[in-house]
Amino acid sequence: MRIAMIGTGYVGLVTGACFSEFGVDVCCVDKDAGKIQRLKAGEIPIFEPGLDQLVEGNVKAGRLSFTTDLREGMAGADAVFIAVGTPSRRGDGHADLSYVYAAAREIADTMDGYTVVVTKSTVPVGTGREVEAIIRERRPDARFDVCSNPEFLREGAAINDFMRPDRVVIGCESERAQEVMRGLYRPLYLIETPIVFTSLETSEMIKYAANTFLATKITFINEIADLCEKVGADVHDVARGIGLDGRIGRKFLHPGPGYGGSCFPKDTLALVKTAQDYGAPLRIIETVVDVNDRRKQAMADRIVAACGGSVAGKTVAVLGLTFKPNTDDMRDSPALDIVPALLAAGATVRAYDPEGMDEAAKLMDGIEYGQSAYEAMDGADAVAIVTEWNEFRALDLARMKKLLKAPVVVDLRNVYDPKDMRAAGFEYTCVGRGTDRPARAASEAAQ
Repeated sequence: MRIAMIGTGYVGLVTGACFSEFGVDVCCVDKDAGKIQRLKAGEIPIFEPGLDQLVEGNVKAGRLSFTTDLREGMAGADAVFIAVGTPSRRGDGHADLSYVYAAAREIADTMDGYTVVVTKSTVPVGTGREVEAIIRERRPDARFDVCSNPEFLREGAAINDFMRPDRVVIGCESERAQEVMRGLYRPLYLIETPIVFTSLETSEMIKYAANTFLATKITFINEIADLCEKVGADVHDVARGIGLDGRIGRKFLHPGPGYGGSCFPKDTLALVKTAQDYGAPLRIIETVVDVNDRRKQAMADRIVAACGGSVAGKTVAVLGLTFKPNTDDMRDSPALDIVPALLAAGATVRAYDPEGMDEAAKLMDGIEYGQSAYEAMDGADAVAIVTEWNEFRALDLARMKKLLKAPVVVDLRNVYDPKDMRAAGFEYTCVGRGTDRPARAASEAAQ
């Protein structure tokens, strides 16, 4: 089989490379000539563990190619995937579908023979029908079907997520198109992956419902963490206690500075806007968006409080800038709120991230950078762990204490044990672990 993949961003490149690993002939198309040249030269524009080897191997095998010419990419293709960006639209929060609709028009002008047009981008309900209408208007004689095939890739684990997914969702109402999609995903039948066929609208809704539910779990445990600090409970024990309930599950119950990344922030906002447009507002998700936005600022305040109430004239070492480990993605990272707030409060920020510093430099001014965690901490008045990269999990505590001007550690990811840190002589602040504080509030209120 042969497919064209429009867009060589995170979703398009990972999906195209993984399909080629399945034995499919994949041509990735992008208007950015510079990006295509770099890909042809073997340069991967994003950091995703294992992606460079996957691309290299399939290019050498002749199953994966890159071009700026859509006609070349679609020649002989059984399906063409739209994997372009759908960022939040400036001003109103709706998903910006201009790139999707532009791709649809170009597909209409280029297709030759029956083609399955697949929306891989995350798009609001109704987008697939609009793509169909655009193509039909430009090419009334065209033979095609439109499918929705949302991605469920976690940055940092995307290749495994594609190769061994929990499920594959396909919104597809034509038997012919279903056969094409079954053929593309046939390797997953061998490992008994559930393949869920639905309508276009249902498939589009599944993607948004999944992401907003996960964002809600994160926000829920973050608010529980705040309460745990007040009452003297440990949020990790709470999360384990409720997560062992099969109806709740253990994942996405780790407290921190709030969710970020390329999906949750824009998808929660887009679903809220869609629900408002249809007169069925989602009050829970509206609250999730608001609480998450406020939490990032609250984390900056927590760092200031740990420094005695002021960071003016002080140096704060920030470990981790990306929204999560194993990626260079800075989109909606908590660091984008925390670092500017520290700078505005008069701090000097010296940061280190294993993969994200180049991207961070494009988005934030006034930051100093270290070439290691220890270099970032040298002479600092405090250190804040913002992203839980593995190399931050076993830092030399004795060396840290010698490097820091003051032994202040603010651990926003709860990487370390509070008792160990305090025994090592650190003034340690974490999230949601109040077990070493007397829970007096309830008893005092009862008196």
